Amino acid sequence: MDNNRGQNGIQLLLAAEQEAQHIVNAARSAKQARLKQAKDEAEKEIAEFRAQMEAEFQRKVAETSGDSGANVKRLEQETEAKIGHLKSESERISQDVIQMLLRHVTTVKV
Repeated sequence: MDNNRGQNGIQLLLAAEQEAQHIVNAARSAKQARLKQAKDEAEKEIAEFRAQMEAEFQRKVAETSGDSGANVKRLEQETEAKIGHLKSESERISQDVIQMLLRHVTTVKV
């Protein structure tokens, strides 16, 4: 009878071990499923964020490119004004510069 009782104890332990193994396997499967779901959700959020940022970037590009014609025109006007100022200044002081250079070139130092 002790032998029969020992056999039943072993059978109970084996059954408990198998049940524990099933529980562990189920937990692993649930964990893997949850990780896959979290990864899918993260990829979806990333795609939505990327699309939102791209749309905002395109909007800003459209805003600035719309003004680029006006900016180019303004820059051309400013450049022409600066060129005109430099030309008038060079004409104004060119005679003084020529006289200074001639004085330095023709002066002999002993």
